Amino acid sequence: MRNIKFIEVNSEIGAGTRGASLGIDAIKIAALDFMSNLFVNFTSEIVPNENKLLYEPITSPYAKRIAGIYAMYDKVANAVAESVKSGLFPIVLAGDHSTAGATIAGLKMGKPARRLGVVWIDAHADLHSPYTTPSGNMHGMPLAIALAEDHQGCQAHNPDGQTQEMWNRLKKLGNIEPKILPEDLVFIALRDFEKEEEFILKKYNIKVITVAEVRRKGVENVVRQSFQHLSNCDDIYVSFDVDSLDSSISRGTGTPVSNGLREREAEDLVASFMQHHKICCFEIAEVNPTLDKENLMAEIAFNILQRSVNLLMLN
Repeated sequence: MRNIKFIEVNSEIGAGTRGASLGIDAIKIAALDFMSNLFVNFTSEIVPNENKLLYEPITSPYAKRIAGIYAMYDKVANAVAESVKSGLFPIVLAGDHSTAGATIAGLKMGKPARRLGVVWIDAHADLHSPYTTPSGNMHGMPLAIALAEDHQGCQAHNPDGQTQEMWNRLKKLGNIEPKILPEDLVFIALRDFEKEEEFILKKYNIKVITVAEVRRKGVENVVRQSFQHLSNCDDIYVSFDVDSLDSSISRGTGTPVSNGLREREAEDLVASFMQHHKICCFEIAEVNPTLDKENLMAEIAFNILQRSVNLLMLN
């Protein structure tokens, strides 16, 4: 049985669309609608956010609100590291996906000697940097931070010195750089990325499992394949972005993409991962109830969360 702790990160300064900071409350409302005691039964830590920066002018166009992102990274990483050191299993409920890099940093800070694998269930690669970003939104950068990847060879921008300095501080957080290796990363449901991200995927031959492959091989085979690929890792972190689901059901997120996972596929996929002893952390990100009239996205996220917790309690 895992000793679970919720870490709530209701930050949305890394996103381009407003509303992701309300995602955690939307999931809690779904829990109430389903008459679940999930959020009563476990301790929860709320990480203070920097959302006040949304009202201030942007000074770093290629890495929007990067100073606030760094402040969030420091707080989230420390919360995750302390949980891991205390023998707790952190379940991170995040607003936008930018702080996932901080979750990775915290896992490494908590257990620096252990090799960390990452399963990234997401429509997007999140491999951009200030040198390549098409939008400047930092929820497209957490894996580049974790990999300490600057995209030399396909640079499109020249960020100012202050942005470069903050970017380097993000990569070095916890005095561990890089946090993960490219061979210790598996993408599932990836289907929307730019040529600069494709360059990184091909350069390191990063493992990508498509939605079509999930359907063809089945969830169990895909999960087995993922663990086989990450067999050299001591611990494995699963990050679930709700836009991995098909846009027909993931309207309540900022960047929906067609041809995604079906609800049952996503639920079975996450559940299958949660049964493995190497899983050390689970994260759900990017629920945005302002884009979703029926709170459907939060209800789906809650179902995935509830089933995951039930399985973690059994293992």
